[in-house]
Amino acid sequence: MKISFDKDEILSAIDRVAKKTMTMDLTWDWPCGVAYYGLAEAYKATGKTEYMEFLKNWVDEYIEMGLPSWNVNTCAMGHCLITLYEYTGDKKYWDIIMSKIEYLRNDALRFGDHVLQHTVSSNNDFPEQCWADTLFMAAFLMLRVGSKLRMLNPDDPKDAALMEYQPQAMDIINDSLNQYYWHIQYLQNKETSLWYHGYNNVHKDHMSGFYWGRANAWAAYTMSQVKKNLYDWYLFPPCMDVECSLRDQLAALKLVQTENGLWRTILDDEESYEEVSASAGIAAAMVEMNNPLHAKYVQKALKGILDNVSADGRVLNVSGGTAVMKDREGYMGVPKAWIQGWGQGLALAFFTAVLKNA
Repeated sequence: MKISFDKDEILSAIDRVAKKTMTMDLTWDWPCGVAYYGLAEAYKATGKTEYMEFLKNWVDEYIEMGLPSWNVNTCAMGHCLITLYEYTGDKKYWDIIMSKIEYLRNDALRFGDHVLQHTVSSNNDFPEQCWADTLFMAAFLMLRVGSKLRMLNPDDPKDAALMEYQPQAMDIINDSLNQYYWHIQYLQNKETSLWYHGYNNVHKDHMSGFYWGRANAWAAYTMSQVKKNLYDWYLFPPCMDVECSLRDQLAALKLVQTENGLWRTILDDEESYEEVSASAGIAAAMVEMNNPLHAKYVQKALKGILDNVSADGRVLNVSGGTAVMKDREGYMGVPKAWIQGWGQGLALAFFTAVLKNA
């Protein structure tokens, strides 16, 4: 994929967004999980250790204060802990990751074929509901953890310290891929190839049934990471479903991109506002898939997303936290005036993907 860009402009955008993110008073929850995933990706793309030193100090302070209980959304914080362990070699970070994995595998609410129910607290928040959000918060995390444990090198001191966890690797990977498989079955419309926000297994429906932009970003971005994290992905049959689902989804998404290079909060509603976190996640997935036919759509998205980064590093026009809303007006009414952790994190994921794949 050939994308024309000014490297210094991208590096400047990354640094502005990263530094603004570090000023936010985020707590140990999914907004922080997505934001700090982006910050960790920014470190890997730029080598700027100040990003990781910030994460280390922030996490250490939170550990001292006391960590919250786990749910699907709080597990998103595991992403930055993977990079933090690789940066420091301090096993306390990996032990926290594994406590999240233990929760997801043994204690989290499930339904049907062991599908994770989306939870945002210790309560039974949304009985037997499957949300696209779960893919980023939990399934992608399990994939990263299982894949790393599977490939441990006992001659590397950092890897050797994790050998006690290696016997769990394949079970974690298979559980992750099971989540991908069933989320595809429940949430992707096979006729349009777009994704619904959620599925209610009690009522056997998609509730309001809208193609929410950020839901499609969670799906597209996390599916684009499967082959990158699982070196022999072709030996795992669910990965074939992931590849075909993403192929068809991106083919559909390119048709609903706006002239500004963005995607709307309701993808197929021309009166719906353009939403930048969804746009960043979708464009990042296109970059990661590296289909040359998508280059022109990524090129448009790059301009559109850069135009929505303020001088002080705020990612603009990012919709607020959104449950599966009851109707069209519910989605249209979600405000987009405020800085959000997920907007910062997904923009960083997009910019770093552009740099890495150039």
